[in-house]
This record gives sequence, C-alpha cells and structure tokens, in this order.
Amino acid sequence: MWLFIYMVTIMDDFSPSDLKAILHSKRANLFYLEYCRVMQKNGRVLYLTEEQDAKQYWNIPIANTTVIILGTGTSITQAAVRLLASAGVLIGFSGGGGTPLFSATEIEWMTPQSEYRPTQYVQGWLSFWFEEDKRLQVAKQFQVARLEYIKKIWSKDKDLQLEGFNVHDSNLEYAIDGTLTKIEQAPDVTSLLLIEAQLTRQLYKNASKTTKLGDFVRDHENTDAANTFLNHGNYLAYGLAASTLWVLGIPHGFAVMHGKTRRGALVFDVADLIKDTIVLPWAFICAKEQMTEQEFRQQILQKFTQHKALDFMFNTVKEVAIKGSGL
Repeated sequence: MWLFIYMVTIMDDFSPSDLKAILHSKRANLFYLEYCRVMQKNGRVLYLTEEQDAKQYWNIPIANTTVIILGTGTSITQAAVRLLASAGVLIGFSGGGGTPLFSATEIEWMTPQSEYRPTQYVQGWLSFWFEEDKRLQVAKQFQVARLEYIKKIWSKDKDLQLEGFNVHDSNLEYAIDGTLTKIEQAPDVTSLLLIEAQLTRQLYKNASKTTKLGDFVRDHENTDAANTFLNHGNYLAYGLAASTLWVLGIPHGFAVMHGKTRRGALVFDVADLIKDTIVLPWAFICAKEQMTEQEFRQQILQKFTQHKALDFMFNTVKEVAIKGSGL
C-alpha cells in the first residue's frame, strides 16, 4: 500500500540551479509517504512502490515541495537526501497515518545544511529574545495575528460558511473580541497561555456544536475521528512552521510563548498562527463527513494553499524579527 498527498505539478526537467527558483513561502507541496522507497534516479527524486506484478516509480517535484514526512514501511537513500537538501526540503519521520512524529515532543526535523541562509532575521530575533518583557510583547503580537487570521479567513471562506462556521456569530465574535482585550492586559506568558487555551476550548465547543458531533473532549491519545484529524493536521502545520524557521535561519529553541525548556518550542508558536483557523474546523467537518485520513490531509493541504498559510507564517515571523531591535 502506498499513499501520497497533494501533488500540484510535476517538473519534467530541471538543473541544480533551478532547485531554489520557487520561494519556500510559495511552494505548494507537502508529502506523506508510506510503504515505499525514496531514491535518486537520473537527477530526480522518486519513490518506488512494489505492487504484486510490477514496480512503479513516481516523481517528487522537489523544487515545489517544503516538507516530506516518511511513515510506516519507508526508506530513503543518501543520494535522495542529498538532492532534497539541495532543494531545501525538510524531512520528517512519523508513525503510521502521519502521527506521531518521532521526537515529537521537540518537533525536530532533518533540516538541510546551508551556510547561506539569511542572518538578519536571527539577529533581529535575538536582539529582543533575552529580555522577558520584549518576549512577552512578541508573544502578544503572535496571538493577535492568530486571531486576526481567524477573522479574515472565516469571513471569506465560503466552504466554512456553508458548514456553519461564521466568525460573525455573536458568541464567537464576543469570545474573540474578549480574548483580544485579555491579551493586551496579560501580565506574563503564563497568563497568555491560559488565555489561548480558554479560547481554543471555546472554538472546540463551537465546532462540535456546529458539526453536531456531541460533547467533545480534546485528548491526543483518543482515537475518535476529530481528535485523530486534529493530531494529523497539527503535525502538518508543524512541518510548515519548521520549514519557515529553517529558511529564515531562526533556531527552534528561541520560543516566545511555549517555554524555554523545550528545544523545538518555537515551532509550536509559529504553527499556532494557523492551527485554529484551518486545522480545527476542518478536523471536525471531515470527522462529520466520515472522511478517510488521506481525504482529510488533502483537504487541509488544499486550504493551506488557498489561504496562503505558509505566506502568512513567513510574513509574521519576518515582521517580528525585523522590528525586534526596535521593541
């Protein structure tokens, strides 16, 4: 059995100089593969599947890909890793179905080695990071950006509106506006984390009510469809966040909200910019529609592209980093 997700384009011919022609923030593909072998063949990265009667090769358009997640029954050659690294593609290993990421408590990825990534973003980031009050200001900026993204996307996504998700619902609007006020007044990061959790619980309650899935309890170990899809969608968001930070040259350990004790905490901070907006509602909708894991992943990746989630991540992190020295 093999599985791939969301291939938009296949490039017939390219040279090494073409590999980085597409900016990471504009790339369309994120792959999850299982039961296959990833290899290099004639200057391309392919994955090989073995059917009963024949072997089949499938091309991976690496110049238009941000992340590849390798699941159950996969292997990869050194030559393929070398080509993926030259194109700036991050590699992650996961369990079956795309979760959990191995070392998922840290959200670490096999990142390409490059001495030519920009330095201005990490320098700007470090100019404020060592001061607690400035980290709090940036954490608040992230939370405000997260809420503004919810309001923007939910107000224009016709598919979400048809499913009953309406950002102008009085209860939801009150919750978001109230959260914005609480964010402004939060005295520390601990309070900010509590405020974030309270709103997310309200969004879960709203989503379960809208999709008529009954009383929902968020449990990462639970195997019901909504919890499973939330886990899967979040890991896809982590991949985009890790790619954003690698491209900008900012180490995952310099978090502003999720704590200094977790090596990959900044990935959580950046992924939170889009999780509640895109992953949360579609996890409930796809659970209601009894979709398969593959169908859910395809839906999420389509929405990531439609709403330029990667662009939004890049722009938010870059803006904070560039303005960092002026905080």
